[in-house]
Amino acid sequence: MRAYTELMIRTCHKRGAHAIGGMAAFIPNRRDPVVTENALAKVREDKLREFGDGCDGTWVAHPDLVPTVLEVANGYLGDKPNQKERMREDVHVTDAQITDVGVPGGTITEAGLRLNISVALQYMNAWLMGNGAAAINNLMEDAATAEISRSQIWQWIHHGARLDDGRPVTRSLYEQLRNEELVKLGGTSAGRYEEAAELLDELCLSDQFIEFLTLIAYSHLD
Repeated sequence: MRAYTELMIRTCHKRGAHAIGGMAAFIPNRRDPVVTENALAKVREDKLREFGDGCDGTWVAHPDLVPTVLEVANGYLGDKPNQKERMREDVHVTDAQITDVGVPGGTITEAGLRLNISVALQYMNAWLMGNGAAAINNLMEDAATAEISRSQIWQWIHHGARLDDGRPVTRSLYEQLRNEELVKLGGTSAGRYEEAAELLDELCLSDQFIEFLTLIAYSHLD
């Protein structure tokens, strides 16, 4: 990802375009100072990297993050509208770097599988109720997050992946954890979780990978 972001900056500036950083998805909580403090610290760290690399702008998920990001941006830009003069000719990225999706030391865990299930259920419940963006675990999530979550589950089930404790990720394990996570969210009687669970089952258990979750979800909208 670092190779991608640095190449993005070099490419944009080479063509005279603004390089815009990614969204800071962390959400401050006005009722919980600790959550807010952690969110601001993570956002500051993220934006220091972006502007330090040469980004000209960025975006955030919550207005309370703007002052922190402005402070970082002003520290790099000063009175300048951008830093497009930074051509980043020091960046030399290979195809192998761009396509390397490996995570050193990364493993599939039960906690990770549960998180994917829970996040996908929560987002689809919100989506079915008319919200395209949803605050989940102090992060602002959109359809991309749910797509990643359900895609990983489908891949793990259909490609014989195993958890770090040796258990295979199977249909039955998925169904067991889905039921348990659903209960934590209030069960099928809460919101539109019954439909969300049905959709997630179809997305994760279908023989063929479904291209977009919204393609099968639109028919459930009121």
